[in-house]
This record gives sequence, C-alpha cells and structure tokens, in this order.
Amino acid sequence: MEHRPLSELSSVADLKIPEDVKAPVLSKRERLDRWIDLLEREPDRELKTLDEIEWKPKAQRLAIRADGSALTVAYSDPILRQAGLRSDTFGDAVDFFQISEHDAHIVLCSCHGGESMSADEAARRVRGIRSPSLWGLYFGWFR
Repeated sequence: MEHRPLSELSSVADLKIPEDVKAPVLSKRERLDRWIDLLEREPDRELKTLDEIEWKPKAQRLAIRADGSALTVAYSDPILRQAGLRSDTFGDAVDFFQISEHDAHIVLCSCHGGESMSADEAARRVRGIRSPSLWGLYFGWFR
C-alpha cells in the first residue's frame, strides 16, 4: 500500500463526500480565509502561475488551469470542494470565491508573478483582494 498526503489524493482518486454529510456553508470571507490558510501551510512552496490570462478568449480563460498552481492548492482541500469548488480552473475559482476576473488575475496571472511564485506571495495576494483597502500593507502599494 502506498501512503500519500490527503492533498495529493484528488489527483489519483475520485473522492466523494457521503450524501448524508452536509456541505459546509462558507461565506465569501471564510472561503478566501481558508484559501489563505492553505497557502500559508507551505509558504516556500513554488506555485505555477496561469499564463497570460488577459490575452485569452473568454471561454479559454475560464477553462485555464495549471498543475501546481494556487488553485490546485485550493482544490486539493476537501472542505473547499465540499463547499462547492468544482475544479481548479480560473472560471470555477472566480465563481466559487465570488471574486472578479480582475481580482483573480492579480492573484494568478504570470504577468504579476512570472512563471511561478511562492505560496506565501499567493496568500498575500489573496489577502489583498479580500481586503482591497489594506493592499498597501500587503503589497507596499498605496492608492
């Protein structure tokens, strides 16, 4: 028998939540906070960014994903999946986290982080879109 962390199981098995278990109801803030917490568990982990989101046609943009991205971290979490996160695609993340495409672009696009970024940087960006009035604290930007 091979042992794997729970976060890796979704890539090798179709995990099902029993029907008698109620899905957690998470507010937008709780969803974003959970994503931040997951990213901060391995702050030095290198995550892939999504390649030039803004240049993709809408259908392609909504379907874009990358193995090992910040969205993969979110989707590997059984709590977020049970709460309704359908996949690790850009479009499903926008819907689930109730964020704009612009905000998702800030967190995920290669134009803001190169080909990869640390999980800690991704968490900082999610914090920034969660609380835009505090962006200066998270990014050193001032409005």
